Amino acid sequence: MRHRKAGRKLGRNTNQRQALIKGLIRSLILNERLNTTEAKAKTIRGLVDKLITKAKAGSLSARRRVLAFLPDKKAVNKLFDDIAGRNKTRFSGFTTLVRLGRRRGDNAMMAKLELIDLPAKASPKAMQAGKKPKQKTK
Repeated sequence: MRHRKAGRKLGRNTNQRQALIKGLIRSLILNERLNTTEAKAKTIRGLVDKLITKAKAGSLSARRRVLAFLPDKKAVNKLFDDIAGRNKTRFSGFTTLVRLGRRRGDNAMMAKLELIDLPAKASPKAMQAGKKPKQKTK
């Protein structure tokens, strides 16, 4: 029985599972969105929220704790310099999970995991013309 056994196994042994989770978190931080299976997305969602909360402190000890968990300086620097700054006023819920439907090959439920407060991106035509993107008015 699995009483008091938290977390999903994801069909892998411990080392493979930890490497998978760290790789998914790294990809999410660097790209700010990730398409994966729903089970993997739900597994890393809470861990990413905890890392962003630590990054909001901005201290050297917090940076070292995050580096101990995620040994990728590029991802950690982006987390502390960019993502944590955008989420200073938010207390929790730094990610959103959107179900995309089932994958054709194995019928696995796919999901898109995104960071909240993505930077606004202008359309390519507006960028070429040097104009700001138009905002919709209601």
